[in-house]
Amino acid sequence: MKNKGNCMKSILYLASGSVGRKKLLTEAGISFELAFHTADETQCDLSQPLDVVVKSLALLKMKHVTLPQGHEGQIALVLTADTLTLNHQGKLLGKPVDRNHAIAMLSDKNQTVTGTAFCLEKKEYKNRSWHTLEQIVDYDQASCLIDVPESCIDIYLTKIPYMMVSGAISVQGFGEQFVKEIHGNYSAIIGMPMFKLHEALQKMSY
Repeated sequence: MKNKGNCMKSILYLASGSVGRKKLLTEAGISFELAFHTADETQCDLSQPLDVVVKSLALLKMKHVTLPQGHEGQIALVLTADTLTLNHQGKLLGKPVDRNHAIAMLSDKNQTVTGTAFCLEKKEYKNRSWHTLEQIVDYDQASCLIDVPESCIDIYLTKIPYMMVSGAISVQGFGEQFVKEIHGNYSAIIGMPMFKLHEALQKMSY
């Protein structure tokens, strides 16, 4: 839709399949369209600190985003993100590979730290391709203690999309009742530090 001055409002493309990220943006009233990336996340060095790893992954995803063809002079924003969890032994936990892996993750009753980084780029379509005008990379985290009793694990795994969340940890909906404490940025656990994203969008005049 065109506004006064005959200028098109910038489109925000979210290059993520995360249900949590989509929900956070939708509930915040941030309109977006979906895009895709073809990044090979195994390229990242997981021996680095948590914040370095997720920032590297968010940047890697940005490099491999596929956007639709634009029109000359069009401006668009593109958003990628990555979330990982660090257990009390300092081991990085990604998404579970299967149900048994999720159960093993949940059997650790110690506090974990979940960090999310995002990369936001402003792009212009010029000479038949997209060119980056500005980039913001930011990060936030929270520590979480979640305790799912053994007797509840089966139903927990049927109620949450455990294959889609870092460390099999869900702090929303059904999973919320098993959260003993959270310290830090709640939305970073879900998959997007919303306050910092809001600031970044404001800086890019979205």
